[in-house]
Amino acid sequence: MNKKRFELNIHLRRIVAYIVLVFVSAMCLIWVYTLFINATRASSEMRGITLIPSKYFFYNLKNVLTSSLPVASSLINSLLVSSVCAIGCTYFAALCAYGFNIYDFPFKNAILTFLLMIMMVPTQVSTLGYIKLAYKMGLDDSLLSIILPRMAVPVTFYYIYQYMKVDISKAYIEAARMDGAKELSIFHRIIFPMLKPALVVQFIFEFVNSWNSYFVPALMLHSDKKRTLPIVISLLRSVAYKDHDDGMIYMMIAIAILPVTFVYIILSRQIVQGITTGGVKG
Repeated sequence: MNKKRFELNIHLRRIVAYIVLVFVSAMCLIWVYTLFINATRASSEMRGITLIPSKYFFYNLKNVLTSSLPVASSLINSLLVSSVCAIGCTYFAALCAYGFNIYDFPFKNAILTFLLMIMMVPTQVSTLGYIKLAYKMGLDDSLLSIILPRMAVPVTFYYIYQYMKVDISKAYIEAARMDGAKELSIFHRIIFPMLKPALVVQFIFEFVNSWNSYFVPALMLHSDKKRTLPIVISLLRSVAYKDHDDGMIYMMIAIAILPVTFVYIILSRQIVQGITTGGVKG
């Protein structure tokens, strides 16, 4: 009797969990679906919410592609910046985490504490000082001015540091050293592949953050050929812009979220694995 009651409770909990999951998923996806629906509507049709596509998809797409704004170049710039930032940030964070986990050096704990303090500082606080430094370095209106700060992100480093601390045994490193392997070889051939779940999670997070970044690029990039997609979208949304069109705006936003969606779909299995592993072992 108790066994049947226990099994019944498990089934009921599972049903409730599925219902909640479906409800939350629907609440999250309905706004994305509405965005793509609005991308098929004309500006004059933007009254209320509808779930039925309209017939102006290609019309809006044509208007976006033929707009005087640098849509194509901004898309390429965003892809370039986001990819370089995501790859560079995860690699250097993993390399730095390897050093902090393996080696003992003076003021190690103090440096870690300092990095945790930096994580609490908003980007806007340090932006003014960085802009002055970038001007002195001749990086004004250069994509490097928004790539270089993303090469060292304390949050990414700390996540990989904690993952490596819990998940990777130092015995692998000691065994490799006994076989005569050098430190960089140990990192690239042994440690780096073992960090794949954590690296994939941080890659997608950094890619999304760089893709959506607006504040620093808007201050550093001035010419049309150097602007990124969020800046162009903000110009398109401007009321003063002569070609202001709600259908174009929604189409532009839909185009902007597609690359992030594709990256997430491709890496979704590794992302779930990395988050699950970090949650269980952390």
